[in-house]
Amino acid sequence: MAQPQPARAMVHSSLLFVLLALLCLPWADLSITALDPWSELARLGAGLLLPSLPEAATLFSAIANTLAFALQGVALGALLGLGLAAGYRHAGLRRLSASLRAVHELFWALLFIQLLGLSAPAGVLAIALPYAGTFAKIYGELFEEADPAPEQALAPGMGRWSRLLFIQLPLCWRQMATYTGYRLECGIRSSAVLGFIGLPTLGYHLESLLRQGFYGEAASFFYALVLIIASIKWWLRPRLVPFYLLVSLLWLPPLASLNWALMARFFTEDIVPAPLRVGDWAGLWPWLGGLWQGQIAPGLFNTLVLALLSLVVTAWLALLWFPAISRRFGYRLSRTTSHWWLVLMRSLPEYLLAFIGMLLLGPGMLPAILALSLHNGAIIAHLLGHHLNTLVLREDAVRGVNLYCFEVLPRLYRVFMAYSLYRFENLIRETAILGMLGIPTLGFFIDSAFSEFRFDRAMMLLLVCAGLNILVDALARRLRRRLHLSSRAEVL
Repeated sequence: MAQPQPARAMVHSSLLFVLLALLCLPWADLSITALDPWSELARLGAGLLLPSLPEAATLFSAIANTLAFALQGVALGALLGLGLAAGYRHAGLRRLSASLRAVHELFWALLFIQLLGLSAPAGVLAIALPYAGTFAKIYGELFEEADPAPEQALAPGMGRWSRLLFIQLPLCWRQMATYTGYRLECGIRSSAVLGFIGLPTLGYHLESLLRQGFYGEAASFFYALVLIIASIKWWLRPRLVPFYLLVSLLWLPPLASLNWALMARFFTEDIVPAPLRVGDWAGLWPWLGGLWQGQIAPGLFNTLVLALLSLVVTAWLALLWFPAISRRFGYRLSRTTSHWWLVLMRSLPEYLLAFIGMLLLGPGMLPAILALSLHNGAIIAHLLGHHLNTLVLREDAVRGVNLYCFEVLPRLYRVFMAYSLYRFENLIRETAILGMLGIPTLGFFIDSAFSEFRFDRAMMLLLVCAGLNILVDALARRLRRRLHLSSRAEVL
């Protein structure tokens, strides 16, 4: 019997990604440059096993700041996203949402710090704007997929906002609440990472202590971050969210000193390409050509190389790990150990994992590939493991490797492809930002431009980065449709 066309297309697509990753290998810097990585790893392990407790006030303040930034940023992002979702059928609002979420939180933070300084609004807005774009997409798609009967019966004379409040929200509330809770978990990771550029979250202390080799002192902040995210399903209750928000606003009021003259100069002069500031329109194309040759082209190339290699390693780890948390394979101890390993890996931000990897292995693409693959592979493996637990198998089904290869994998491969393509969009965003750690991706050149106060270059590079993310998002969505893959992966 002939193989179904969608199944054949999935196999061909998988092989294409593997082939592209193999072609990228000659340009990937996979060397280990650390003088004694095993000694450094032993010191890190000793620090994790024997953590040193910091001052209680310092640890409490870092935890409170991390949660306050996350709660306020996600809440504001959800409100803005809901407003955009109300008109998501309009192409202009869809493009605006795509542009907002295409720029990483750290890039937004670099931009807002120039305008607002190291203040609470800078961190809150850095989380809120890209999350607003994501919320708009998810909420808008939920509204479109909801049962149309109530709207057709009641909405002919209703305005947009009345239809949103009285029809769409009640129909989609449960799914929206579930996804918003998941985004809060992501927001906590984003909030912690903001500390790496100076905001007073857990990441601020982790970056400082890890860079100095104080692994025991850093372990307490590390465990605090893992514990917050791992326990979110116990402390996050819908009825307590208003209380959490009120406390976060009292702890971290969204106040900043505004220099209107500085802001006006930033938008009217600083981000304008240098030739245009003096009216030299003829010099614009040479300026753009030099930027393309020196920064945009190599940044784009390295971003794609790192993302493709990370995608293939992510897929391999996910396929290796997901049976380990299912009752179909292994024993209770192995399943419990594997479950907590996946919880740990998906709780830690890729940026933090890459930072630790570079301390151990030296600068290069290898730590970044490992960080991206460990985090995203754990997420996909966790989701696939739950799908596996819901499969109905025959009582006389084979066991072990045969069960995995001939029964489980064929039935779950479509879901695996959907999750992998969705995470590839995320990999592109994270790959760009890892350039701030020294890898010559787009993020490296953006960070350098901000450090040198060349805001015109930074803005142009940000536009290129956003364009790349929008393009990859569109291509991945088109490929999912071609392979007849469910878009529900985007809501998980």
